[in-house]
Amino acid sequence: MGSTRGPIPDDVLERTMPQAAAPARGRLLFLLGLSVVINYIDRSNLSIAAPLIKDEIGITAAQLGTLLSAFFWTYSVMHLVSGWLVDRFDVKWVFALGFLAWSGTTAITGLVHGFAALLAARVVLGVGEAVSFPSYGKIICTYFDEERRGFANAVVISGLALGPAVGFLIGGSAVSRFGWRPFFIVVGAAGLLWLLPWAAWMPRRGPAQAAEPYPFSSMLAIARRRSAWGMWICHFALAYPLYFLLTWLPFYLNRARGLSLNQTARVAAVVFLAYAASSAIVGKFADRWVTTGGSVTLVRKTLAAAGSIVVGLFLVAGVLAPANLYTWMLVLVGVSMGLTGTCLYSAAQTLAGPRMAGRWTGVQQCMGNLSGAAAPAATGFLLQRTGNFHWAFYLAALVSVAGALSWLFVVGPLETLHWDDCPA
Repeated sequence: MGSTRGPIPDDVLERTMPQAAAPARGRLLFLLGLSVVINYIDRSNLSIAAPLIKDEIGITAAQLGTLLSAFFWTYSVMHLVSGWLVDRFDVKWVFALGFLAWSGTTAITGLVHGFAALLAARVVLGVGEAVSFPSYGKIICTYFDEERRGFANAVVISGLALGPAVGFLIGGSAVSRFGWRPFFIVVGAAGLLWLLPWAAWMPRRGPAQAAEPYPFSSMLAIARRRSAWGMWICHFALAYPLYFLLTWLPFYLNRARGLSLNQTARVAAVVFLAYAASSAIVGKFADRWVTTGGSVTLVRKTLAAAGSIVVGLFLVAGVLAPANLYTWMLVLVGVSMGLTGTCLYSAAQTLAGPRMAGRWTGVQQCMGNLSGAAAPAATGFLLQRTGNFHWAFYLAALVSVAGALSWLFVVGPLETLHWDDCPA
C-alpha cells in the first residue's frame, strides 16, 4: 500500500533535537552502535563460559542446552511488549530501563549458584534485551531520514557483528585466565557506564514526536499487511544462518576442521568482523544510491535479495571446500550477510513509518528470532543423525535463499503504509 507519509522533514528533526542536527545524530549513532556491541557480548558470554560453568556447577549437557536456549524464551515474546512500550512512552527511558536490566543481570549472573538461579538470570536477560531493537527502530525512524537510514542501520548491524567477534577474541582469554565469574561481573558493571552519556545525549521526546496511546490490538493491523509477513520471513531467513554460526561455528571448526581453540577463536572472530565491515560499507553505499536517484524499493530489495542468495552459496561452499579454502568461504558468508542485514531494518522502518516503528520492529523481531531456537536445535538433530555438518549447512543455505524469494515476491513496495485502520 502506498502513502503520502514520507521521511520526517528537516525542520521537525531540528525541533525535536536540542543540539545541532549533525553532531547530535553522530553522538546518538555512536551510543546505539556501542549498545549493540554490549548487547551481543552479554547474550553470548554464557557460550564462552559454558565448559567452566558446566564443570563447576555440575549440570548435565541437557541442562546446559536449556540455559543456552532460555534467553530466547523471553527475548522473542517480549518484543511484542517492548515494541508497544517504545511507541507509547519516551524511548529514551524505556531503552535505559531495559539496558539497566540486562547489564545488571549480567553482573548478577557472576554471583549466583545453581542451575535454577542461572536459568532465572537468562530469562531476565531476555526480557531486558528485548527492548533494544524496537528502540533502535523507533530512534532511527524518528531522527534519521531515508537518505541516512542505510548507514544508521549499518552501525547497528556492525555492532551486532562486533559483539561476538570481541567475545570470541577477548572473552575466551579472560575466562580462561580469571574465571567466568569475574568476567560476568566486570562486563555487566562496565556496561552500566553506558547509561551516563545516554542520559546526557539522548534527547527527550518533544511535542512533535508525542505518541498516541494505541492499545495492543493495533498490532493486528501489522499482521494484516502482506509486506509484514514477507519481512518476517526475511528476518527469519537472515537470523537463521546468524544463529547457526553463533552457536555451532566454534564447534564445527574445532571438531570437523581440527583447529585448536585459539585458531577457532580467530577464524570465528574474522567471520564476524567481515560481517561488521561489510554492513558499514553497504549501508553507506545504499544511502549514496538512494541520494543519487535510486528508488528505495530498488536499492534495498536488490541488495537484500542478492545478499541472501550469496550467503546460501558461500555456506554450501564453506562446508564442501578443501582445507586451504573453507575459511575464505566462511569469511565471504560474513561479507554477504552485511548486504542483507543493513537493508532488513531500513526496509522495516520505511514500511512502518515513525507512527508504528516500535511495534513493527517488535513484532518482526519476535517472529524472526524464533530462528534462535530453531537453528541450534535443528543443527544438533542433523549432526546426530548424519554424523557430519553437511546437511546443517545445506539447511541454513536453503533458509537464506528462501529469504531472497520473500524479498522479491512477498514484500511489496518499500513505502510507508497507511495506518488509518489502527484504533486510537
